[in-house]
Amino acid sequence: MTAEPTPGGAVAPSPLRMLASLAHPDDESFGPGGTLALYASRGVEVHLICATRGDVGTVDPSYLTGFDTVAELRQAELECAGQALGLHVVHQLGYRDSGMPGSPDNQHAHALAAAPLEAVVEKVTHVIRQVRPQVVITFDPIGGYHHPDHIRMFEATLAAFHAAADPTRFPDGLEPYRPQKLYYHTFSRRWLKLVVRLMPLLGMNPRAWGRNNDIDLTAVTNHDLPIHAIIDISDSAEAKQLASACHASQTDEDDSPGFLLNWLRRLGRNQETFMRGYPEPAPGLRETDLFAGVAPARSSVANGEAETVGVRRAGL
Repeated sequence: MTAEPTPGGAVAPSPLRMLASLAHPDDESFGPGGTLALYASRGVEVHLICATRGDVGTVDPSYLTGFDTVAELRQAELECAGQALGLHVVHQLGYRDSGMPGSPDNQHAHALAAAPLEAVVEKVTHVIRQVRPQVVITFDPIGGYHHPDHIRMFEATLAAFHAAADPTRFPDGLEPYRPQKLYYHTFSRRWLKLVVRLMPLLGMNPRAWGRNNDIDLTAVTNHDLPIHAIIDISDSAEAKQLASACHASQTDEDDSPGFLLNWLRRLGRNQETFMRGYPEPAPGLRETDLFAGVAPARSSVANGEAETVGVRRAGL
């Protein structure tokens, strides 16, 4: 993105800001990456919360050359993806990846899923007040596919969205602030239901999908969530593809469960869909712009300080 210099020579942030509040390195690319890249290309200042370092992701040892840990590798992949998407700042919360439901990693002392919810809400609230975004996006209520970290970030972001405007909640020296809109990245179950029915005919188990056979697609289809916004990402599809390629350790081609799910991915490659959490959507709402009806920020520089454009890390 670009920024205009102020008369005093400082670089002012864009008057429009978006915050994606997610869990792992790669969630930003495999999830709403096209939307993040699209708005960044339009001059919106796009921020990302990454709650964990991806510590327990499955990685082929060949990818670890030059890295001491899986977390270091995945942080490097995230930095690469952030550049491809045009992210302004990545805000790190510092939790440990919790793994899939029922795994021992869920109970690790530093795991996001094991952290007190209020502690996570406080951290997300601080970032919202710091960034002052008009639009916030996060996971849907079931975390996409019931991942405990995704669900925890949905819970924390929803609570923080409202807490940030309350001066009695988590006072941190920053001005209270309420974003104007909240969205949950989700998808229509229509085509997934068809795939789930066809998978057994091709020798695939829809209850044991993914590189570790730990995702139950049948359970995912049991939750029909409404779609309130459809974003055309044709202009940013290449950026999303480049960002996804940055996460090479998580995208080995031989992990693909078959052509049916690849076909499903291709059906949605030029659009991303969202459920609106706030304001409450009217029946039949269909938006094509997450910033529809949004008023730009009045101040020229957020929090009284100028910041140069480019991806940087912000730890809490």
